Amino acid sequence: MTSSDRSAPAIDPDLVISHKFSEISFCYTERFVRCVKIRRLSAYSPSSCLIKCFPFSISFSLLSLLFFIVVVVFVANRDAALYALGVGACAGDAVDEKELNYVYHRNGQKSIKVLPTFAALFPFAEGLGLEKVSGLQYDPRLLLHGQQYIEIFRPLPSSGSIVNKVAIAGLHDKGKATIIELETTSYLKESGEALCMNRSTIYLRGSGGFSSSSHPYSYKTYPDNQILHVSVPKHQPTVVYEDTIQQSQALLYRLSGDYNPLHADPMIAQVAGFTRPILHGLCTLGFAVRAIIKCICNGEQTTVRNIFGRFLLHVYPGETLVTEIVIYQTKVKERNRAVLSGYVLLKHNSSLISGKYAFLLNEEV
Repeated sequence: MTSSDRSAPAIDPDLVISHKFSEISFCYTERFVRCVKIRRLSAYSPSSCLIKCFPFSISFSLLSLLFFIVVVVFVANRDAALYALGVGACAGDAVDEKELNYVYHRNGQKSIKVLPTFAALFPFAEGLGLEKVSGLQYDPRLLLHGQQYIEIFRPLPSSGSIVNKVAIAGLHDKGKATIIELETTSYLKESGEALCMNRSTIYLRGSGGFSSSSHPYSYKTYPDNQILHVSVPKHQPTVVYEDTIQQSQALLYRLSGDYNPLHADPMIAQVAGFTRPILHGLCTLGFAVRAIIKCICNGEQTTVRNIFGRFLLHVYPGETLVTEIVIYQTKVKERNRAVLSGYVLLKHNSSLISGKYAFLLNEEV
């Protein structure tokens, strides 16, 4: 990068928000997306088998146009089972009564059970697509996944067609970095019913400082109180659950669709500042939520309503995740460092504990 490049703003917010995707055809054979296409249309129809992209008018002082793209995702039982294995299901005990149903049909089950964090894969069905956004310049090696928020509206199916509607929900100038928030609402293709919503918060390091005034640029489409602000209590956790991350865990998880070489290629990991490939943040989140379902919900995954996770630190395959459930926190055992914090809201159920549980994933020596 030249000195002239450094002096020019890396982000043009008006171009970012008004970006319209070009016509593209997608055909995935290795991912859980089977065969999808994209074209421009003037209206959204959940019954269509095509990805659609069109502008959506919105009244804001700083921006007048918001893009969103609609994607059709095809999922099968195999995809849900592969995902469950990718986040550690049955890793410690292949006949675990609370987890075998995620990967195997038994006792007359018509379909396998689906972990709620499986929904986190849907936004990445066609990739983030940030490289296509006009006015958004950043170094992809400096991209960090900062937070993930998930709302579950109904139990996730183990197979079927899902329509994704993706929008820019936030854009913020943080000086040394830009934060962009992508919101994906997923619908059942057959009925048009809302299934879940994901909001991914992405940090683009080195791309901030684009505000044209003394006030940092900041825009979002959702209310402040949608995400709860919780802190992990200092008292002893109610439950502590340990998971050993297999050396090949990132290689297994990537088969669910996130092929970022940072999680597989040693040279790329070193360029990014890590000693070796790291675990996907969403994989770590899957481990934490699975621990809560197993320990608090008696294995009943449909009790989960909302999930929020903030990624604090990287995880190396081979380390041990310790999920402390009070509200939750997860650590890496070997380094005694917190790597993830957040909360899970549970639906009311008289036979189960209901309420809010936070976790912190930790590493402990």
